[in-house]
Amino acid sequence: MLLIDNENVYDAKSVLASTVLCFDFGEQRIGVAVGEHLLTSANPLTTIDNEGNQVRFEVINKLIKEWQPKLLIVGLPLNADGAETNVTQLCKKFARRLNGRFNIPVMLVDERYSSVEASNKLNQTGIKGRAQKAMLDQVAAQTILQSYFDSI
Repeated sequence: MLLIDNENVYDAKSVLASTVLCFDFGEQRIGVAVGEHLLTSANPLTTIDNEGNQVRFEVINKLIKEWQPKLLIVGLPLNADGAETNVTQLCKKFARRLNGRFNIPVMLVDERYSSVEASNKLNQTGIKGRAQKAMLDQVAAQTILQSYFDSI
């Protein structure tokens, strides 16, 4: 896990007793999940559809105001062998922008297989094929956030 922060000092105890928002960044959509450190559980929240950056960050701003997280998690897309992809750099840029705009620490978490796991979860609930499109990204964000909670 990599932490991106503008070298701000923050209280680790307050971060570890707080709400967390997680983003599954994609060029078309961004899945969002929410969770609580104290409960160590993640829940799908919403999907931000393909919009311009300004609209995406307006939606994210509303979510941050509503949930008041002390930490943001961004899933880091990597190949199966751990190598970076073309989207990896875009994702890192997105994470830096989150930190710069909202002054909240951002942690990058390996997201390998999160979409596959999310699809399997949706299949198990009876949501299959194209019906998954609306929820897949937010369930992938939930998977990423839950893997973060499981690692701390």
